[in-house]
Amino acid sequence: MKKIICIPDSYKGTLSSSRVCDVMETVIHRHIPDCEVVKIQVADGGEGSVDAFLAAVGGTKVFVQVNNPYFEPMEAFYAILEGNVAVVEMAAAAGLPLVSDRANPELTTTYGVGELILHAARSGCKKIIVGLGGSCTNDGGCGAASAVGIHFKNAQGSEFIPTGKSLVDIDSIDVSNMDPILQDVEIITMCDIDNPMFGEKGAAYIFGPQKGAYPEMVLRLDRGLRHLAKKIAETCDIHVSEIAGGGAAGAMGAGMVAFFKSHLKMGIETILDLVEFDTLIQDADLIFTGEGKIDEQSLSGKVPIGVARRAKHAQVPVIAVVGSIGQDFEEAYDQGITAVFSINSEPVDFAIAKTRSEANLALMMDNILRVLRIQ
Repeated sequence: MKKIICIPDSYKGTLSSSRVCDVMETVIHRHIPDCEVVKIQVADGGEGSVDAFLAAVGGTKVFVQVNNPYFEPMEAFYAILEGNVAVVEMAAAAGLPLVSDRANPELTTTYGVGELILHAARSGCKKIIVGLGGSCTNDGGCGAASAVGIHFKNAQGSEFIPTGKSLVDIDSIDVSNMDPILQDVEIITMCDIDNPMFGEKGAAYIFGPQKGAYPEMVLRLDRGLRHLAKKIAETCDIHVSEIAGGGAAGAMGAGMVAFFKSHLKMGIETILDLVEFDTLIQDADLIFTGEGKIDEQSLSGKVPIGVARRAKHAQVPVIAVVGSIGQDFEEAYDQGITAVFSINSEPVDFAIAKTRSEANLALMMDNILRVLRIQ
């Protein structure tokens, strides 16, 4: 084999995408020293997305003073890649770790995310990729919208910046003052879930509790999102309640579509396009991918399946090396996965398994490469 591509997702809670790539490369070179190994880090849009893009294609990390989730000054960052493409990860300005023991999705804001987007546009970026994930907010993107000039007013005509608690107070939305520099900017939003904006499978019910929302708060947050969807429909003539992924990151998915005219796109598809994956695999002999667990949820477009679909068209075999194999994943073979291997050789608790992940990954890769050398 002359060329192998490694493009795994992280094994959540154990190994980063970068570390999985490194282990794979080490074992491949042990067996095939002259093989070209192309490593592509993957991120899901949450924390670490900027660094993953920089590692994959190169660029510059830009540091900016913005507002944190409680409207306090902080330093955040984004990336500028070649071709004036910016990558903004929501977690850099509205991530859950930023609030520590103050988690409260009724009070937190995405305002800082809007500031990052605006700074990237003013820096000359004509395409901005916004990664959703790891947020502490439930404001439907209203904070980010306020940062770029969209005005929200209550029934008394007073302008305010809505948070999860005050979404119900929105009486009117004025998009006419949005900074004109964004008119010529293409904004793509990385979103790897299909939850709706509100309801029992929506932002507040599914993700609110992990952000500090107790049951009564979840109900209030959900009512606020329902009210926001109604006001967006009246103002923008967009029915965000019907958008798959609208509930991502405290309904930031819906806000990106409504206020920024963005397109929601699976994270892996965004990455594959950016690294020109279809061209990259034309002369590849094999692709290694993977994730923490492959199961029926993977079929919705997680990293291994996204990779496999592209590889299938190019007739390049794909081996998925995963932490564990769940139920009802067999359709993955039809999508382009050639074979699936679990790195866990015996049933043990996750607390134990995660301490062995790197060694187990190396062992499984070693066994796979030994078999491949038989040919």
